[in-house]
Amino acid sequence: MTRKPHRKEFWEDMFANYLPRTHMYAAGAVAVLTTALLVLAPSEDVSAYRDTQLNHHRANNLLNADSQLAVAMEQAIKEAPPAPESDYLQVDETVTRGDSLSAIFKRMSLSQADLFALANTSDYADELRRLQPGETFSAILNLDGSIKELVYERSPLESFRFTPTDSGYSGEKLAREPLSVPAYRSVNISHSLFLDGEKAGLNHAQIMQIANIFGWDIDFALDIQPGDNFSVLFEEQYLDGKKIGNGNILGTEFTNRGKTYRAVRYVNADGMANYYSPEGQPMKKAFLRAPLDFTRVSSNFNPNRLHPILKTKRPHRGVDYAAPTGTPIYAAGDGKVVRAGYTPANGNFVVIQHGGNYTTKYLHLHKRSVKVGQTVDQRQIIGSVGSTGYATGPHLHYEFLVGGVHTDPRTVKLPQAEPIGKREMASFMEQTAPLVAELTSFQSFQVASLSTKGQ
Repeated sequence: MTRKPHRKEFWEDMFANYLPRTHMYAAGAVAVLTTALLVLAPSEDVSAYRDTQLNHHRANNLLNADSQLAVAMEQAIKEAPPAPESDYLQVDETVTRGDSLSAIFKRMSLSQADLFALANTSDYADELRRLQPGETFSAILNLDGSIKELVYERSPLESFRFTPTDSGYSGEKLAREPLSVPAYRSVNISHSLFLDGEKAGLNHAQIMQIANIFGWDIDFALDIQPGDNFSVLFEEQYLDGKKIGNGNILGTEFTNRGKTYRAVRYVNADGMANYYSPEGQPMKKAFLRAPLDFTRVSSNFNPNRLHPILKTKRPHRGVDYAAPTGTPIYAAGDGKVVRAGYTPANGNFVVIQHGGNYTTKYLHLHKRSVKVGQTVDQRQIIGSVGSTGYATGPHLHYEFLVGGVHTDPRTVKLPQAEPIGKREMASFMEQTAPLVAELTSFQSFQVASLSTKGQ
C-alpha cells in the first residue's frame, strides 16, 4: 500500500520572490569582477597597481554586500509561511490473483461499512465482482479516513468512479476512445501457423481469429503445409501516444495448397459484424471444416485402411484428430443430438442430425457434454477428446454423412449460408471496397520491397 500526500511546493521560486533585486545585481557584479582579477596579469606600472588595489577594495565591498544577501536569504526562509497541507490522501492498490474486494479494502485500510455500502447501493457495483489480476484501485481519502472518491480501473480504456452520497454510493462508467491505426502483417508458413505468425508480430488471439475466419474453408488441423501464406490488415490501438493493444481484423487473405481465400469485415445496419468474401459471400458456412481447434492429425479418411487394434482391413470412414485428453470438441453445425452414449467399440460418442440431409458423428470422447434430444449451435462444446472404446490413444474420430453416405469431411462441398442481399449490397461495397484496396496496396508495396531487396 502506498500513500501519496499532495503538497504544493514553494521553494523553487524562493530566490526570485524573497530577495531584493539589488542584491541579485550585486552578486552578479562580484562574479564578473572576480573573473577579471583572475585573468588580468599584474603590471609593473604604478597606475595599473593602483587600479588593481581599487578593484580589490570594490570587490571586498561587494562581498560584504553578498554576506548581507546571505543573511537576508536566511531570514526570508525563517519568515516563509509553512507549505499548505493537502486536505486529502491517495491510496493505490493492484488486484492480484485470487483477490476479492474485501481483501483490497483491508489492504487499503478502508472500512467494511464502506465496502458494504459500495457493494449494495451503487450503480455498476456488479463490476466489482469480477476482478482480474493487474487491475487497479485508487482511493482519494479525506484526512479523517473517509472516502472522497474511489476509482476502479479495469483497463486504460475503461474505469468506474464511485463517490459517496447521503444514501450510499453513486457510480459512473468512464470510457476513453483509443486512436485506431491500420497495420499490416504478412506471413509465410515454414514451420507452423503459430510459430511463423508470432515471428511476424501477431499475437495468439489474432492467429486464432484468422483460423476461425477461414475455419469453414480450411481444415487447420490437416490442410496447413509449408509454403502456405497469409496476410492480415488490422487495427492497432493507441492511447496518449502509446500502443495499448490490437483492434479488429479488417481484412485478411490466406493461400492454402495453392488456393487463395479472402475475407473482409462488414458491420450491418444492426451493428452486427461478420466476415465475407469481397463478393459478399459469408465466410461462415453451415458446417465447420474441423470440429476442434487445429492440432496434429493422426489419420485421414481411408476406406481401405488396416484397423490398428483388430489388425483387419476395415473402412475408416472419417478423420482422426489426435489431441490431448480433455481438448474441447465443437458441434460442426447447428442441429439436434439424436444419439449419445457408450459402446465397447466407439467409447463415448455423440451423433448430431443437421436438417434432413446431414449427420455428424463424434467417437472416443473422454466426456459427453450434451444429451439426446438437445438442440446445439455451431461451435457449441459437445464433449472432449478421449481414448474410450477401441482407441490406441487420445483422439477424436469424426464422421460426416450426406444422405446417409460417408464422405470425406475435408473435401465435401459444404452448404453456404445466406449471402449479402441485393438491397444491402451497395452498403456492403461502400464499406468493404476500401478495405480490399488497402489490403491489396499493402501487398503490392511488400512485393515491390522484396523485389528491390533482391536486386
